[in-house]
Amino acid sequence: MTVATLAQVLQPALKDGYAVPGLVCLGWEDMRAYVAAAEAERAPVILQAGPGCRAHTPLPLLGRMLRHLAEAASVPVVVHLDHGASFEECRQALDAGFTSVMFDGSRLRLAANIEATAAVAELAHAAGASCEGEIGFVGYAGGEGSAGTDPEEAARFARETGIDAMAVSVGNVHLQETPGNGIDLERLGAIAARTETALVLHGGSGIPPEQRGMVATMRVAKMNIGTELRMAFGVALRQALLADRANFDRLALLRATEGPVTLATRAVISGLGASGRV
Repeated sequence: MTVATLAQVLQPALKDGYAVPGLVCLGWEDMRAYVAAAEAERAPVILQAGPGCRAHTPLPLLGRMLRHLAEAASVPVVVHLDHGASFEECRQALDAGFTSVMFDGSRLRLAANIEATAAVAELAHAAGASCEGEIGFVGYAGGEGSAGTDPEEAARFARETGIDAMAVSVGNVHLQETPGNGIDLERLGAIAARTETALVLHGGSGIPPEQRGMVATMRVAKMNIGTELRMAFGVALRQALLADRANFDRLALLRATEGPVTLATRAVISGLGASGRV
């Protein structure tokens, strides 16, 4: 069995200076492709079920699907709840077999975020799982703006919550389809200097490739990647539809996406320095 917790894959990443990809899952085809890519690259991987995924597929079913893939894999696979909205949702995920949960209290005031996140971390640790928290709101491309993480508040947040990983806002933005202006390395460095906790960057698709490997030397041990892999899926599906307009076989059409998504994921893994770590 190769089911792993977040702490188990992030601590080696911190020690050796690479980042583990947190891959946003939407369905069975991309889940399979992500594990195939991780096995091909001999890398650990984090399979993430975010709010959109959970709205489409019930949480208990997602737990079984992701655990099934993790237990059969030849590399460490973390089954992770992304952007958990409440203590109860995180509890449900742990009951469903998730090995890691993220509680997102980034819209809360600092004291309230610490209190709520600490409660989830205690719950997760009692279950033998890991917990990720977020301080400093990470915005959305074309939507709600970011609120950058204050380094001193980040240090207090990490210390008082007992989390295993801390997501921060340093210029990274969710749902960017092209590389943006890059992240604020000075702010990230100030945060890294004040904590021993593994750092996480959400919105990794908008981080320029040249910065991805660089930030792994600044305590960033996890980078979330979603949009660019959804784009690879969309391109592959569109090509399959246009290649044979008479093809109505759902399974054949979806199967055609797995190879291209696997290749795109292998490039992500390699770019984070995670290849050959298992």
